[in-house]
Amino acid sequence: MNILILNWRDPKHPNAGGAEKVTLEHAKGWISKGHSVTWFSSYFNKAKREEFIDQVQIIRKGSCVGGVHLSAFFWYIFGNHQNYDLVVDQFHGIPFFTPLYVKVKKLAFIHEVARDVWWLNEWKWPFNKIVGFLGYYLEPFIFKFFYRNIAFMTVSESTRKDLINCGIPSKNITVINNGLNLDEIPKKLPPKEKRKTAMFLGAISYDKGIFDALEAFGEINVKDANWQFWIVGRASPEMRENLKKRIKVLNIGKNTTYFGYVNDRKKFDLLARAHVMVNPSVHEGWGLVNIEAAAAGTPVVAYNVSGCSDSIVNGKSGVLVDIKDKKNLWKYILSLVSDKNYDKMVKFCLLFSRRYSWEDAKKKSLSLIEKIYAQK
Repeated sequence: MNILILNWRDPKHPNAGGAEKVTLEHAKGWISKGHSVTWFSSYFNKAKREEFIDQVQIIRKGSCVGGVHLSAFFWYIFGNHQNYDLVVDQFHGIPFFTPLYVKVKKLAFIHEVARDVWWLNEWKWPFNKIVGFLGYYLEPFIFKFFYRNIAFMTVSESTRKDLINCGIPSKNITVINNGLNLDEIPKKLPPKEKRKTAMFLGAISYDKGIFDALEAFGEINVKDANWQFWIVGRASPEMRENLKKRIKVLNIGKNTTYFGYVNDRKKFDLLARAHVMVNPSVHEGWGLVNIEAAAAGTPVVAYNVSGCSDSIVNGKSGVLVDIKDKKNLWKYILSLVSDKNYDKMVKFCLLFSRRYSWEDAKKKSLSLIEKIYAQK
């Protein structure tokens, strides 16, 4: 098959995250079995308009927010391109509305139904409220009226349930958990830091809960100044400034290190050396970082929300906290690290993470796309 992926970002986009990493893994699996893959995404500053990444042809047009969707429509209808047998319409809040103009077989790929995340956008007032209102109330209608008869691939049972609540029939949804690249993980993990270390890993954004993590770090610092705090992830210039200001207000600057974005080798090194990863995200599709932390032998403290409840075994690979109890997040972090069963949790994390293989995930997605293509 000739397969086209429509996604607002590609793996080299400055704000690319776990979703793009996951999509690339599936695409590589499809290519290994003889299919060809083209990935249409947004253009970003100084990027090549076209290039190949791991044999995937990348085409970039339009801006990330909104522009790429319109560009995809005009390119697909009027552009000079090969014929495609399957189009993958990837959701990131706003889909590409392919049922309106794509006649060939389609697959909707979604990590999470955004819902409350719409309210946590970084737009300035009053646009943030307008975007939040429109996104929150229109999203269910988009699913129900445009995608009800389209096959869906998603990453967790939580998202499957959210899709059903939005009107997508259960029979149209296939759940394929994300995998783990064991080659990225050091064969011999480094020892834990001598100082107790809590780590935040993820995009520096409101919906990922960075400021909840900082509040927890601030409380811990009051109780025990011997702790240190690591923050790893991309941040916009504005969010980076907000981060610095909050760290200063909480008086945790001396014990806090912001690493920014790091490569996989550095990421797993930091994860392995930390005692606990803190993931106060308000909503996840799956929570790939939770599995990555487990693979490095580090338990996670996270909110008991969609995605995290799928990728964390409560009391074994981490602790799930009621999001209404966020003021006591710091207590759960301290309790986990001081638990007499902490070493057992570390061992369970290592075993638990090995359940998730990209080879298995790619076989399942390959079977799905071939099934869709074979349908009359």
